[in-house]
Amino acid sequence: MTKARGIRGYLPAAAALLALGALATPAQAAETLTICHGGHPIMESNIKIIEKWAKKAGVNINSTVIAYAIFVPKITQLLTTNSPQCDIIWHNDDWGQLWKQYLVTTDDVAGIADVDKQPLDAFWNDEHKLTVVPMVHTVGTFFYRTDLVPENEVPKTLDQLVQVSEKLQKAGKVKWGYVGGMSMNNTWFSLWWTMWNNQCDILKPIYARTVKEWAAENWTPIIDQPCHREIVEYWWDALHKTKISPEAMTTYGRNEANAIFEAGDAAFTVADSTFWGEFNDKNKSLVAGKVGMAKFPYGPRRTAPISWIDIWGWAIPKAVSPEHQKLAKQFLGEMLTDLDGQIGMWNETGGPPPNLKTWGTLKQKDPTFRALQNAVFDNEHVHSAYYFTNWPQLHKAYSDVAIRALTGSREAIPQVLTDGVKSLHDAAVAQ
Repeated sequence: MTKARGIRGYLPAAAALLALGALATPAQAAETLTICHGGHPIMESNIKIIEKWAKKAGVNINSTVIAYAIFVPKITQLLTTNSPQCDIIWHNDDWGQLWKQYLVTTDDVAGIADVDKQPLDAFWNDEHKLTVVPMVHTVGTFFYRTDLVPENEVPKTLDQLVQVSEKLQKAGKVKWGYVGGMSMNNTWFSLWWTMWNNQCDILKPIYARTVKEWAAENWTPIIDQPCHREIVEYWWDALHKTKISPEAMTTYGRNEANAIFEAGDAAFTVADSTFWGEFNDKNKSLVAGKVGMAKFPYGPRRTAPISWIDIWGWAIPKAVSPEHQKLAKQFLGEMLTDLDGQIGMWNETGGPPPNLKTWGTLKQKDPTFRALQNAVFDNEHVHSAYYFTNWPQLHKAYSDVAIRALTGSREAIPQVLTDGVKSLHDAAVAQ
């Protein structure tokens, strides 16, 4: 999620303060490992597997939740000050390059040879040593209401997405055709999946993800080019003209968008596949049992869909004691090689297991996994983040420009995007 793409704000402010208070407590006893994470159901489910193996070894697991809004700065502070308060931390491709020098290498963790290598691109240190243990694949997924849209009528193009949405709205079946996150850190679920599916990107060259490639093109943003302008105009129309999406969507995070979809007020959304479990939870969702997965609709510059496949994972700070590093590697390895536990995680949450040895069983026995394979894994892929140190600044600069364009007049969009090129370039090359 990209993307992933990461989670968005699972704790209210008060709970976040409690989490910070928990981190401020004295160091835990040697037989306790503290896992610091964002509170997503996938993380909780994966920690259950770790806890099972830790319990067998007589080790306690202390699960500490930190709100997403403060997770990266808080963990960055702990890492840069050499604090041992977290023995294991949630790690994400969005910030993989930010922490590489502070993390223990994980090439020797049991089961690491059985994971997909392409999603690990963000997690290599300068010595090309791995700094992550995958917990789950996080893949962009186009979700649709199976009770409203037959499989053979699911939109294959962006234009068809508008047409089907308008038809459902006019028939009074839904309030909105499409809903998805659009605010800063939620761009994957609107602007970016459509950008990539219109053969476009933020920097030249299209779909490049290495510093060498961007530097060769002088870190040139392409948000002013037709492929990107078309996408911004597409969303401007969706918000203000065709009104298949709520005008307030420019402020929506993933939680707001998911809530609208789960309430039955929208026919389509994009989220990580990890939300399959939540969408189908009868205690949380009014559309439970009525949700399908399909390939992304694509724009006029492509002839087939493209999606993202990345991972969420765990990392071990160098600041923790050698004894705790050894225990952390042991339990993460047992998690990674616990095939039944990973299949259980999939069944509980819809999070695709990181160990590829589970996939044969799931392909054979699970129609939902086969649907996800068809919708995402069997297609072309792009990484959902840009793996270099200034990526957070570039992301913020992009979001500011895009929202400015979407909240102004349609006629002003080309100039807003042109004016924004410099701010994106400056953010990318800032020292």
